[in-house]
Amino acid sequence: MKIALIQSSLFWENPEKNRKKLGEKINAISESVDLIVLPEMFTSGFTMQPSDVAETMQGETITWLKNLAEAKNLAITGSLVITENDNFYNRLVFIFPSGEMQFYDKRHLFTLAGEDEVYIGGSKKKIIEYKGWKICPLICYDLRFPVFSRNVEEYDILIYVANWPIARINAWDTLLKARAIENMSYTIGVNRIGEDNNNFQYNGHSQVVNFLGDYIMEPIETKGVFIVELNKAELLLARKKFNFLSDQDSFVLK
Repeated sequence: MKIALIQSSLFWENPEKNRKKLGEKINAISESVDLIVLPEMFTSGFTMQPSDVAETMQGETITWLKNLAEAKNLAITGSLVITENDNFYNRLVFIFPSGEMQFYDKRHLFTLAGEDEVYIGGSKKKIIEYKGWKICPLICYDLRFPVFSRNVEEYDILIYVANWPIARINAWDTLLKARAIENMSYTIGVNRIGEDNNNFQYNGHSQVVNFLGDYIMEPIETKGVFIVELNKAELLLARKKFNFLSDQDSFVLK
């Protein structure tokens, strides 16, 4: 599977400008790819004022994503602020080339920033099947909680989209490798870059780690579109050879 990671700065709480900027980057991709991954809250930055930017599942950004996916015959994923039943969600959407959509609501809300006070957390993992691959998409703070990402579904790709600041970037780098190793899964982290209106600095470090913890794409600190190709046969061969997942402890997450 060929995947494009988009590492970009974001306009603060301005969905229209972010759609325009990201749309230009997506349309400039000349190489054939299967999936594009955008950062967390790619229409707004990591805002705690959801009412200023929230959209519905029938809103402009979802329509824009569907049109892009269909026109370019690829899938697109990333998170944005969604309002539903008078609640707000940090929701990752996965748009298929057909326009079909699946979604995951961020389970672990970042209490340090008060995210839990304004957003409703999700309760379930989402495993997405696409082109013969099983994908587990998660969001930012979820990275710190290994039990939730535990690979009991035999997924092949673990994706984290984020707004993860420079001050804690060492944890980002370390935990992405840990999640890849313990789950024997390709692990992708897509972070933003630049500065937000809360004066938090972001240096990206978007990266791709293989199922043994080796870099396929080392952490990058520049803006751009970065394309990687994942090999499922290599993944399955490694799992057959080492068989670590079969030795997991058995327990139920409540």
